[in-house]
Amino acid sequence: MFDIVIVGGGIVGLSFANALAGSDFSVAVIERNELDVIGEKPDCRVSAINRSALKHFRQRGVFESSLVQRVCAFEKMFVWDQTGAGQIEFDSAELGVPELGVIVENNVLQHMLLESVRSADNITYLCPQEISEIDYQFSDDKISDDKKHLASRLTLVSGKIVSAKLLVGADGVNSKVRDVALIQRAKQSYQQQGLVCNVTTSEHHQNTAWQCFMPSGPLAFLPLYNGDSSIVWSLDETYAEQYMALDDEAFKIVLAEASEFKLGEILDVSQRFLFPLSHGHVSEYVKPGLALIGDAAHNIHPLAGQGANLGIADAFVLADVILAAKKANRQWAALHTLVKYQRQRRGANQLMEASMTGFKELFGRKNAALSEVRNAGLSLVDHIPALKYKIIQQALG
Repeated sequence: MFDIVIVGGGIVGLSFANALAGSDFSVAVIERNELDVIGEKPDCRVSAINRSALKHFRQRGVFESSLVQRVCAFEKMFVWDQTGAGQIEFDSAELGVPELGVIVENNVLQHMLLESVRSADNITYLCPQEISEIDYQFSDDKISDDKKHLASRLTLVSGKIVSAKLLVGADGVNSKVRDVALIQRAKQSYQQQGLVCNVTTSEHHQNTAWQCFMPSGPLAFLPLYNGDSSIVWSLDETYAEQYMALDDEAFKIVLAEASEFKLGEILDVSQRFLFPLSHGHVSEYVKPGLALIGDAAHNIHPLAGQGANLGIADAFVLADVILAAKKANRQWAALHTLVKYQRQRRGANQLMEASMTGFKELFGRKNAALSEVRNAGLSLVDHIPALKYKIIQQALG
């Protein structure tokens, strides 16, 4: 019997485990896939990690890893509208901080988190392990919430049985934990695909995150440690398929033109990948003895790179809530404790989801009058320091 079983050893699940490392909780992390070996060239699956998450990781020793050399800090963010002259620039120097955030390959961050987790005596890492059955037990009898929950029992394909007082679903958009708890999730497709790859450009990225809004979807160039950039291009499905069908030379031309040559010519491009874009939210984050974090609870449009940060924030808030309850000798797995986590995170996550959907709609409409309003708005904000500061503070977490 473990105190806590985390299903999912991705960035969010390992962030939660990391926050519990060295605590009085006995913790198991169950992950089905072994981590990819880190290659010489950067992987194209990256995350933009904000300063709030960075603070936690640094305090927990995650960035003491030798892999920190694969992390690229970005000091500026430049955003513009392709349909006009509107633009806005954020600079860490204006805020008096060393960076706005960092860009890191997902598998590199997972390796860094796993190094920390594996060094903790109270955490057991079970990987590769497939779950064949989850028995989430609770009673609907009219008794107090604290007594409804019995225990969760997980049967692994290997035959091993794992039990938990608190079951945490960090297993992504197709969460098994969410399904067995009968928690409903509203999901809506954007009818868009995200095209990702890495590129080498003739001009250096200048430790700047570049983002262009265009009618076909936002295009971001994210700086990598080796001078290359990772691109995330949100495209209507028709465009996505067309661009995937291009050979590398033709794609490099299309990409350079779309970015208005902000980083010059595209000299080299890696393999391209597509993933569907959608947004959604669950009806509830918690039940007695059960909690959902990250994409198991919510997902948003990637245009501001906030998806990973929201999940990491979930992980640290949930950890804070149950650690405080344990310290006060309260029932840390009970519903009345877990709802404190839900209250802190649900509103913030829903606001970010609505904001990203609003931005997508605002910049995706092909309307001349609306384009003028957008461009005027961007330029206006760029010249109002107090408003710029408010916006960037929100992005920094």
